[in-house]
Amino acid sequence: MLLGTLQVRLHIPQSRSLKAKRFVLQSLITKVRTRFNVSVAEIGDQDLWQSAFLGVAAIGNEKRHLNSVLSTVADFITKEEDDFLVTDSKMELI
Repeated sequence: MLLGTLQVRLHIPQSRSLKAKRFVLQSLITKVRTRFNVSVAEIGDQDLWQSAFLGVAAIGNEKRHLNSVLSTVADFITKEEDDFLVTDSKMELI
């Protein structure tokens, strides 16, 4: 069994409150979960208005498949950049 993780750091320039930030993040998290069947959670920067740190995890038995799934998720998040900017991302297979 293999575990694939993707860490994505976001900047949300239009956010003026934690409530506005949560609205943007919940929309993105729901889209990623339903489209790719992966686990997604905010793993850092919870108290900052314009910054978010998301973690994405997937389990599988082939490195190539996990790499493909997480790369597709990263591309999807990057293309969804209407309300936020991706400032950093890191993928790891364990």
